[in-house]
Amino acid sequence: MKRIFAIPTLAGKSCAHFGQCQSFAVVRVDDDAKAGEVQFLDPPVHQPGTYPRFLADYGVNIVIAGGMGVMAQKLFRENNIEVHMGVGVEEPGSIVEQFLRSELQTGENLCNHGAEDHEPNCGG
Repeated sequence: MKRIFAIPTLAGKSCAHFGQCQSFAVVRVDDDAKAGEVQFLDPPVHQPGTYPRFLADYGVNIVIAGGMGVMAQKLFRENNIEVHMGVGVEEPGSIVEQFLRSELQTGENLCNHGAEDHEPNCGG
């Protein structure tokens, strides 16, 4: 099964807030679980819902982030995209390799917005 991972980045490393990323690191993993090169995609202008749609249209099926708001999480689920949160600031390729070895350390969502909150920094 081919998988496409996306990791929101700032200055080339994963960033804590999904909605504040400069780019998305995209890594394709082939059928034998080997990760390809990291490709950086410039996202569209950030407005609620744009990032999940952008990544879904690109074929992403796994997002790994420090944190994101509840609306972005909901939109990813609606597009059958897995979301893993709570990762620290690291190189995107390393994050995917750790995931593939089942060694990725995740934790709390680094965005602490409630369902009723506006999500200016962590949204989707």
